[in-house]
Amino acid sequence: MSDAKPARSLAGIAGIVAAATLISKVFGLVRQQAIAAAFAVGPVADAYNFAYVIPGFLLILLGGINGPFHSAIVSVVAKRKREDIGPLVESISTLVGLVLLVVAILMGVFAAPTIDFVAQGLAENTPEARDIAIRQLQIMAPMAVFAGLIGIGFGTLNADDQYWLPSVSPMFSSVAVIAGLGILYGFIGNAMIEPEYFMVGGMVLAGSTLVGAVMQWLVQLPALWRSGLGRLRLRFNWQDPGVRDVFKILAPATFSSGMMQINVFTDLFFASFIPGTAAALGYANLLVQTPLGIISNVILVPFLPIFARLAAPENWPELKDRIRQSLMMTALTMLPLGALIMTLALPIVQVIYERGAFDLEAAEIVTSVLVAYGLGMFVYLARDVLVRVYYALGDGQTPFRISIANILLNVVLDYFFMGWFGAPGLVLATVGVNITSTLAMVVILDRKLNGLPWLAWGRPIFALTLLSGVAGMAAWGSRLGLEQVMGAEGFVIRLVQLAIAGTVGLGVFSLGTLALKIPEASQVANRLVGRFLRR
Repeated sequence: MSDAKPARSLAGIAGIVAAATLISKVFGLVRQQAIAAAFAVGPVADAYNFAYVIPGFLLILLGGINGPFHSAIVSVVAKRKREDIGPLVESISTLVGLVLLVVAILMGVFAAPTIDFVAQGLAENTPEARDIAIRQLQIMAPMAVFAGLIGIGFGTLNADDQYWLPSVSPMFSSVAVIAGLGILYGFIGNAMIEPEYFMVGGMVLAGSTLVGAVMQWLVQLPALWRSGLGRLRLRFNWQDPGVRDVFKILAPATFSSGMMQINVFTDLFFASFIPGTAAALGYANLLVQTPLGIISNVILVPFLPIFARLAAPENWPELKDRIRQSLMMTALTMLPLGALIMTLALPIVQVIYERGAFDLEAAEIVTSVLVAYGLGMFVYLARDVLVRVYYALGDGQTPFRISIANILLNVVLDYFFMGWFGAPGLVLATVGVNITSTLAMVVILDRKLNGLPWLAWGRPIFALTLLSGVAGMAAWGSRLGLEQVMGAEGFVIRLVQLAIAGTVGLGVFSLGTLALKIPEASQVANRLVGRFLRR
């Protein structure tokens, strides 16, 4: 961006984004706790997960940081003169706003067939949840418009070296939902869990979600105006070359990102046949994604530029060493974390969610899903590491083709695994898809890089898998022993048991890694300590 203020250092930007993202995640967790306390895994929460799938997808895809709109705007705006940015942003906002307004109207008008398509099982098993979901989708349909405007605005702010507001903005959405549920509780109290108030609760939840999206858009306007980066006016200069440049980047990026969401739609389609499953998937997924997000940043972010620098054939020997190093770090973090999540799933769920309407029965449903998530944590991140290697080599087609094949595989596995295992089967199907993806990328990468020492790499990973199992059993045994002494009721008791059992499990794993003499173990420890002690 010409005539822009001096750019911050990468470390400074990373610190700002990390702090703002942490704040947003904390508020997001409190938001989920509020929803769980109010509606547990009942019809309202189930309906919300189905109704939110399209508006939420648009909000993440179009309005999210690093989403297609954000990336396209940053790529184009950063190259423009400051005085040209305002008119360009206004033109793009007008065009995008009109297109998404049509999308929002169609969503509202066709809410019923949309819900019946996404969640066919609701009409058969929980018709009250279907009615709530339809009304919620009608209420949240305008989020389509605000999603696009949020992505445009935040992309423009990032191009102007403003990072705090875009990164912290999801907090406003969480605050709106928490406030909405608080107001509802203030008016009707514990009666909000009664069937006659299900529709009211569902409407308040959807309405507060919409208000949150509006707030995310409103908070960016003063910053844009102060910086001279566009005002709230219609502009129809769609022949501007900058508009075309944005859409040249936007179209393929949106298509590629959208393909990843098809598996989410597939899982929710099957989840609609088992009451409470959609809500359980949402609660359990949050518990997994929070540590995954932190650890993936610690591992992936430093390796991305390294992979890119070693992409030339003469550097492939060192590239192979770096791939091994990244996979070992993935194993050292994800395998023990997955084992602890599997063996301590129930107290984790109880400590985070068990209050209000969320009782032991709801906790057990979410626990079964969380155990399945824990089983696949290593392959989830290992797949992401390998995808980054392909991107560094300039090959985006191979991961894309594998993802296309996985859509069909996910449908097949969902169908069979849900019949065999119930709600956890949907997560196990995802685990199966990730295992298949990882193996396929390994085989193709082996050919691309003229051979990889997978057997030598596989032995320590196998040893760490066994060690994680031992650590998990140690944590499980500690938990059972503590329950015999202290009982299993009460937040403080559960929190103490979780802390002690988790510490025992991590201690066993740490001692085991010292015995195995894996060099990456100390590097992982240093990175994690540095991450949490920074600033």
